Amino acid sequence: MQYGMVIDLKKCMGCQTCSTACKLANNLPAGTWWNRVLTVGGEQIDTARGSYPNAEIHHLPVACQHCANPACVKVCPVGATFKDKDTGIVRQDYDKCIGCRMCMSACPYTGVRSFNWEEPKFAVGFSIGEEESPAHQKHTVEKCTLCVGRIAKGQKPKCVEACAGRARFFGDFDDPDSEVSKLVRDRESMQLLPEMGTNPSVHYLV
Repeated sequence: MQYGMVIDLKKCMGCQTCSTACKLANNLPAGTWWNRVLTVGGEQIDTARGSYPNAEIHHLPVACQHCANPACVKVCPVGATFKDKDTGIVRQDYDKCIGCRMCMSACPYTGVRSFNWEEPKFAVGFSIGEEESPAHQKHTVEKCTLCVGRIAKGQKPKCVEACAGRARFFGDFDDPDSEVSKLVRDRESMQLLPEMGTNPSVHYLV
């Protein structure tokens, strides 16, 4: 089994709902985002490149790519970064993490991981989010979990459920009859940095 995601770039409007839903569902610390929507255009968010009538802007949602061949897993000296054999999801064990950040260095997808240098701080004084959201710890690396707790209950990742443009799809790439398998088979798609040999489990429809 290899769970992953398909994101339709023609439907993504850069609304950041996926980012916000992820942050709330996982009770992420202040300043931490597991899910970002990058602007491909001007230097600032939601600004175009060029000038009218030839201005151009696109949006690119980026999070952990949950690679089939993850570089991060190979370099972790204590097994804190691991690939779940049942789901294919790349996960973090905070209790094992020694804060060496080798996984961050090995990952070719800049910014998909964050490191808690200090005790995590939150905008409100009480926990929010899903019951299964992880307890965040000092001196540990964090990243998208693909909402593994929701998946275990038969639910979709929060970003998929919340997507206002219905641009996100979740499923098993090892199942040829799954929605995600059919989408990448029927539509032109791309993966980020395929030349790195990581075989990301996030595909973008273009």
